[in-house]
Amino acid sequence: MSSNFTGLISNGIPIFGDGIPATRGKVFFVDYGNGSDNQDGESIETPFKTLATAYGQCTTNNFDVICLMGNATHVLTSMLTIAKNRITIIGIDGSPGRYYGQAAKVELGVTTEATDIGTILNTGVRNVFRNIKFMNSNTVAQGIYTVVEGGEYAQYLNCEIYKETDTETTGAAELVMNGDSAQLIGCTIGSLANQLVGAIIRPCVLMTKAIAGAGKVARDVLFKDCYFWRNCSDVANRFVYGANATDIERMMVFDDCKFINNPLALATPAQTIAFGATLTVGRVLCINPASIGSATALSTTTGVFAIGPDPAAAAATMGIAIQCS
Repeated sequence: MSSNFTGLISNGIPIFGDGIPATRGKVFFVDYGNGSDNQDGESIETPFKTLATAYGQCTTNNFDVICLMGNATHVLTSMLTIAKNRITIIGIDGSPGRYYGQAAKVELGVTTEATDIGTILNTGVRNVFRNIKFMNSNTVAQGIYTVVEGGEYAQYLNCEIYKETDTETTGAAELVMNGDSAQLIGCTIGSLANQLVGAIIRPCVLMTKAIAGAGKVARDVLFKDCYFWRNCSDVANRFVYGANATDIERMMVFDDCKFINNPLALATPAQTIAFGATLTVGRVLCINPASIGSATALSTTTGVFAIGPDPAAAAATMGIAIQCS
């Protein structure tokens, strides 16, 4: 299938760089405020209304692209499972490269289905998500996540992953990371505004094999130049958490990442990155981490390592911001 776009500019949007990527596949436009699912979706003038319809028109392994217009929140009526491969979903708002506050927003509304555990579940291979804010306002008891990553070689570029609710729910999280070789670059995960309630482990990022399909596990995962936000209420709160010794395989790297707890928070967490058991089949490496509003330990879990500008600093305390005098 050939692309429905030619040339370097399409509808005033460049198809290289930070615009629509060059592709041999189809390019579909989605405009929730002005579109219609009865149209072909192949131009800005004839966009689809819903992301689910655009995804349904994509062909796996064809490098198809979905462009989400940033003039309205794209509401889903059920969790979108992305099982097709090599699809790019990009937010178009005239300002690519945001760390947070992207104009193109995808949100799951209120449903009654127990299977709607998050806004999106990615299980495909080499899918790309760029310049999108993901949200979840569902009230179903099982809907305690926003993005559930269980695919292979996924990329999240300049995305925000946010969940306003379930601040009192142990095990809830903005992101479930069970992806193989996932890469998150320039992303923001969590919230500074919504305060957690009680001595719960409700992290920004959760690793557990129990979610996103049998055998899914975080393996060779990279977080690069990302922000992790929390408004903690107890020392038991965490930014990143896995309960089990085998929740990380081979490696997970946090490269130049920032962990920030709201200065008005009720407590500072005892650890930033924590696991419920000594890691046995993988390691976590933190390169130049920066943490503010956390206690003296970036992590005390055996298997979590840190390296920064002060090689003499203890791994447990490295990355903790110190008050300037």
